[in-house]
Amino acid sequence: MRMVLDTNVFVSALINPGGLPDQLVESWEADEFTLVTSAEQLDEIERVLAYDKLQRYLRPEQAARLVANLRRLAEFAADLPPVDASTDSSDNLILATAIAGNASHVVTGDKSHLLSLKSVNGVLIVTVREAVALIDAQTGGG
Repeated sequence: MRMVLDTNVFVSALINPGGLPDQLVESWEADEFTLVTSAEQLDEIERVLAYDKLQRYLRPEQAARLVANLRRLAEFAADLPPVDASTDSSDNLILATAIAGNASHVVTGDKSHLLSLKSVNGVLIVTVREAVALIDAQTGGG
C-alpha cells in the first residue's frame, strides 16, 4: 500500500503518543506501508509544526525526528499536478502529492473537506482508523 498522510495526521501523532495517528506513523516506520510525501508537503509540515499555538503540545525533538524520518524514509513525489477538488488549497496539495506519487490512499482527519470527497483520481480518502485496519489486515495484525 502507498499512502499519503495528511499533515493533520502527523500533528495528531505528535500530540497524542500511542493514539491511532501515532500507531499509523509507527506502522510506516516499521515498513508496513510506503509513505508518499512531497517537498511541498514537507514544507507545510515544518510550517505547521512551528505554529505558536502547537508549541505547548509538541516536544521539539519529536517534531525534528519526524521531519528527519520523512526526509530519510518517505518516497517523494515530484511534478505535482494541478488539483482543485477541494476548496482548501492545502488539501489540494495533499491530493496532488497522492496522484503524483501513485498513492492508493490519502489518510486524513479532515471531515469537512477531504473525507467528504471519498476518492479523487482513483485515490481513496480514508480515516486514520480505516487506514490502521487496512494495514492490520495486510500484515495479519490487529
